[in-house]
Amino acid sequence: MRRTGGFTLLEVLAALVLLAFLLLGVYSGIRTATHAVHVGEARIAQFDQVRAAQDFMRRELAQALAQPIDHDSQGRPLFFSGDAHRMRFVAPLPGYLGRLGPQLQQLDLVSDGHGGQRLEASFAILPPDGSAPKPLGDTQVLLDGIRSGGFQYQGVDRNDKPEAWRDDWPDGHRMPLLVALKLKLDDGRDWPTLEVPLRVSALAGHGATDPLGGLRAQGVVR
Repeated sequence: MRRTGGFTLLEVLAALVLLAFLLLGVYSGIRTATHAVHVGEARIAQFDQVRAAQDFMRRELAQALAQPIDHDSQGRPLFFSGDAHRMRFVAPLPGYLGRLGPQLQQLDLVSDGHGGQRLEASFAILPPDGSAPKPLGDTQVLLDGIRSGGFQYQGVDRNDKPEAWRDDWPDGHRMPLLVALKLKLDDGRDWPTLEVPLRVSALAGHGATDPLGGLRAQGVVR
């Protein structure tokens, strides 16, 4: 009798092993491509978040007003408050929110609970009768994925000469000339340093009458 053709068990096992290696290679390629896509999408999302946070801070700080946010023990008005991780000032919000009038804005660098930080913004309405500010909505996250960083401030002296940069702003009776935010992101990249000039006079509260004094000190206007 003639023996019919076929595969031996060893040949079948060898074919299965080769197929398994082929499928493993295909899966590894798909997984690598998927990971690359996710990383790219995360980078794009973070870039958009960084740009949105920069645009928001640049717009709001440029519109900061010399309007009291509090008073000291002697009853004198305080216009600005800032340290390395918190900043408070008054400015109008854009769009329909701006119809509510200038608002107390607070920017905070807070812990995200995972060893990093995030940048948050909160808002409050300033009642015309001078009563305590009323919170407006929930706290908004402007930027997350922050490893380290903080706010810095530069002012001018009474002779309109720029002072050195500092990590706090103890004299709330006057406005800073410039506000900067320097951050390092979780992936080790430096966030583009943001430096914003305040249009209101940096000598607000010291009897200055020129609202463009801060910009003149920088040579922006003459």
